[in-house]
Amino acid sequence: MIQAVSKTDIGKLRQLNQDFVFTSVYPLGALDNLFLVADGMGGHKAGDYASKCAVETIIEMCSKSRGKKMITAISDAINEANTRIRRKAMEDVNMVGMGTTAVLATISKDVLTVANVGDSRLYIISDDDAITQITRDHSLVEEMVRMGGIDRVSARNHPDKNIITRAIGATGNVNIDFFEVPLKDKDIILMCSDGLSNMIEDKDILETIRSKENLEEAATALIAQANNNGGSDNISVVLIGYEQ
Repeated sequence: MIQAVSKTDIGKLRQLNQDFVFTSVYPLGALDNLFLVADGMGGHKAGDYASKCAVETIIEMCSKSRGKKMITAISDAINEANTRIRRKAMEDVNMVGMGTTAVLATISKDVLTVANVGDSRLYIISDDDAITQITRDHSLVEEMVRMGGIDRVSARNHPDKNIITRAIGATGNVNIDFFEVPLKDKDIILMCSDGLSNMIEDKDILETIRSKENLEEAATALIAQANNNGGSDNISVVLIGYEQ
């Protein structure tokens, strides 16, 4: 059984919510279900357009993907979103430079398949109270950590932490990371924009989720906590509960 809750919030400092989320526990084409978080970037309205366009295009393309292999369906959908965002940017000077992150998840036969572009994240919270980040941030600071230039503690407050190295719409060819993870009974999947992960430490995310009665309460509490910690960006949360 799969349950899902999604919430997005403008935060305390932004004038516009450039995040976009989607959940469906029902099949779309080749996918048994679909969960998405996108975090747009660009000038006024451009980031908003990019995230909305990406999510709507992915939904549309996945819905038409019956008969395709799952990874092919996802890859085709993200690439089409990339094409449409770039085409719009070429048509409208106000949209030049826009792009969006996207983290996508689908569950089939006890396996979680994840696609990721950018620095929105997916975590798994297991029944033994462990939180594991599955995705790898496509960001300048994450590259510095991987190369040993800075440590994790320094990375959290680095002035360049919002510079991403991959985005849908940024280049002609989008580079997608894929992950496949076997799920265990009572796993909880958290997908979020960096408006959450930059505001709350992983251990506090885990504690907040575990302290609540259900996914709805947990999602509400996570957004409230991010806002209480400063709310410096838009905040988006998708929580998926999985039971075998």
